[in-house]
Amino acid sequence: MFAFLNTDDLRDDVIWLRLREAAPADPVKKYVPAYKFDICLQDGTAVGVCDLRIGHTMSLFFGGNIGYAVDDIHRGHHYAAHACKLLFQLAAKHDLRYVFITCDPANHASSRTCQLAGCDFLCTVPVPEDNDMYQRGERYVMIYCKAV
Repeated sequence: MFAFLNTDDLRDDVIWLRLREAAPADPVKKYVPAYKFDICLQDGTAVGVCDLRIGHTMSLFFGGNIGYAVDDIHRGHHYAAHACKLLFQLAAKHDLRYVFITCDPANHASSRTCQLAGCDFLCTVPVPEDNDMYQRGERYVMIYCKAV
């Protein structure tokens, strides 16, 4: 049985993750449980968001276990890579052995974030037509993997 864990320790010397929502699984939509966070500087200033989806499904192979976005004004400081490393710790506590992070092939900053976070590039693949990402216009994703 799934249980959300305490996330108060998700911090390093640069950022900390403030829990926004713990979203339970939704079997109808085929969603796994997910944590949603604000990425915060040490003074509490929110600079972006990130999430961790717990589990492995075909949809998550294309969409990833981890997502992130940093506000334009705060980009260039590697906050997303820091957040990913903290999320790897949480994923390990949930006994995930690996996580996927995906990005659009044209998103060089996101690809660099995956590299800085220590992920391995697996492949670039077409998004299946029955995937909701395809419905939003996404046609290919780069898939990165990190053992946790």
